[in-house]
Amino acid sequence: MDKKLIKIGDSIFDSQAANYYYVDKSLLIKELLDHPAEVTLITRPRRFGKTLNMYMLKSFFEYNSELRKDHGSKRRLFDGLKIEQAGDNYMQHFGQYPVIFLSFKEAKAKKWEQSYNALKECFYAEYERHINIADSEKLTEAGKIRFRRFLDRAALNSDFPSAIKFLSDCLNSHYDRQVVILIDEYDVPLDAAHTGGFYDTMIDLVRSMFSTSLKDNDSLAFAVMTGCLRISQESIFTGLNNPVIASIASYDYSEHFGFTQKEVDDMLKYFGLEDKREEIRNWYDGYLFGKANVYNPWSVIKRITTLLRNYDSYPEPYWANTSGNDIIRKLIDRVADDDAKRELETLMAGGTIEKPINENITYNDIDSSVDNLWNFLFFTGYLKKVSETIIKNKRHFEFAIPNTEVEAIYQDQICQWFDKTVKDSNIPQEFVHALISGDKETAQKRLSTMLMKSISYFDNAESYYHGFLTALFVRTPEYEVKSNRETGDGRCDIFMRPYWREKPVILIEAKIAPAYNALVAKCQEALQQIETNRYADEFIEDGYTNILKYGIAFYKKECLIQID
Repeated sequence: MDKKLIKIGDSIFDSQAANYYYVDKSLLIKELLDHPAEVTLITRPRRFGKTLNMYMLKSFFEYNSELRKDHGSKRRLFDGLKIEQAGDNYMQHFGQYPVIFLSFKEAKAKKWEQSYNALKECFYAEYERHINIADSEKLTEAGKIRFRRFLDRAALNSDFPSAIKFLSDCLNSHYDRQVVILIDEYDVPLDAAHTGGFYDTMIDLVRSMFSTSLKDNDSLAFAVMTGCLRISQESIFTGLNNPVIASIASYDYSEHFGFTQKEVDDMLKYFGLEDKREEIRNWYDGYLFGKANVYNPWSVIKRITTLLRNYDSYPEPYWANTSGNDIIRKLIDRVADDDAKRELETLMAGGTIEKPINENITYNDIDSSVDNLWNFLFFTGYLKKVSETIIKNKRHFEFAIPNTEVEAIYQDQICQWFDKTVKDSNIPQEFVHALISGDKETAQKRLSTMLMKSISYFDNAESYYHGFLTALFVRTPEYEVKSNRETGDGRCDIFMRPYWREKPVILIEAKIAPAYNALVAKCQEALQQIETNRYADEFIEDGYTNILKYGIAFYKKECLIQID
């Protein structure tokens, strides 16, 4: 039997369930029905299956009496899925509710007008999707006129906040059934507004819209919303009666977003990739949502797809390419705060940090404190919960970096930050000039400054310091720079060959000291290695007469430079 394929980037449930390999998340429906709430908000990091699940809810609940031709085919999409196996108590809800489905993902724009227009287009498309009720005999004449005005986009300008409420009333009147409202990526306009500088204007619009449509709406059966971040109830949910808010810090809906170990194992077995289990676990596992340990589903799918094309390919941080990772850059820009810098280095070294959890914050709170940044990193998937404690009646989480993929994202952002804040300054040039001039004291001061500014995460790894040094020389136009190149009887860590013979050749050997008081001995060992392995011979034979030999020793953020 031919195996089903994996389709990447398709969030339409009907397509995925019918034609491609589908990880069954239909028990989300059961949990919603078992715990009825007027409004349920579920927040998860990007690319964790929110949109696909929302389309699944739409396909399950939506009632279309005029378009019953597809009713049977939609019912067959759930044949054999876990929600069908859960029994008739749940399947009796299939196809019983008119559905309003809105996705705000296109409202991520830099300017207010662009974001606002994207929201209007989203509402217009949903009115057009329900155009079959525009002339319903069950609508009043005033209602028909107003519906047409929304279709003509006119009312969207003057009466935008009431658009969802009015459409739900029309659907309720026409079908004589209460409506399910599904809003995907509800917080994208707020994220865009925070970045673009029009947050207050957008928050007023969103608050008015949600208050009108979700509070005291007799046409509403229930509403489900998804997004990346929980926004405080006081900001946009004012007056709502106890909305259920399920973040990754909650225990509700924990297994329905992201892949469980069994789901990953089943997928690997299906595609004959069981021997890649540990690789995929190390790279893409590690998230703890409530009590459920889950994988990043986007990255698992991307990795399996890549392996099916090229079994010998290396794993990659696929998730990094789906966003700008702005939140990490915000944290790294705060490393002037010694505590934040120290905590980031602890995380990068594989350690943990403990922070209070605050779910009642807004986008405008991101920059107000470093603790808020840590919270946002957690809720957006860049940190995982390791353990939980209560301190003075407040929840505290122990955080760690989830997996190799996310660690690679941090490393990339740290490198970009270093390029921007250190390498783009004059300090590297002053360091290199001091080496060329034989001024070891100035070179040591400049190197020490850069080490103190940098974010190291391999304090005792020679490769870290080797890469650190090599990066400082890449913009030296008068020299050819080589790293770990054979010369003499060995491999010199770094050598710099001048394009003009009047300038000196630079030979550098770097060593790691086990303690601060061992720096001198390690420098001498480095200089002796240059002599023993005759690194200078090649250059002497080539006619160079001025050769500077440097031994550099490192201990954490300390360094010592000696010259021969």
